[in-house]
Amino acid sequence: MPLILFHTGYQEIRKCDIHHGRKNADFGQGFYLSDNKEFSKRWAKERNGFSVYLNQYEFNTDNLKIKRFIRNEEWFNYIFANRSGQPDNFAGYDVMIGPIANDTIYDTLGITTSGFLTPEQALRIFMIGPVYDQFVIKTEKAVSALRFLSAEKLSSDEIAKYRNSVKHEEKLFQQKFAELVTEMLDSGD
Repeated sequence: MPLILFHTGYQEIRKCDIHHGRKNADFGQGFYLSDNKEFSKRWAKERNGFSVYLNQYEFNTDNLKIKRFIRNEEWFNYIFANRSGQPDNFAGYDVMIGPIANDTIYDTLGITTSGFLTPEQALRIFMIGPVYDQFVIKTEKAVSALRFLSAEKLSSDEIAKYRNSVKHEEKLFQQKFAELVTEMLDSGD
């Protein structure tokens, strides 16, 4: 059964470009989507002169090589390697699916991959907060399995509503983040 996926951005994207965007993102370069419509809307930010669109796709995963991560050490090591510009250990996969590192949702100043913390400490920080999965289309084969369905223009009111929900969740995350860092510092972890 095909999946329904979403991508929020400043344009209708009928055909995704896997080479557009940062190479040092969580799962490397590719086209990032979510299976959660409400979560995808949370990425919306207003920008002068631009409309904001929620693009919807149907994705057929048959015959695709998919790597699925959970929040664990393997997932953390993959994110850390990508952010550090190291070679992709999973380059043979068409699609990567797994949790978004919460420090990309909530501003923690890149502390988790800065080298300031040990990998064990950084992994502990990555484990706090809610889990939101991302789907990353990595190959042209996977692009051909993604079919554009529609694009919905988001209103300013709707964008503000979702930005406020992010702010609320960020406040909770920052509190847990501060508590964990304080605990690690106090215990010498």
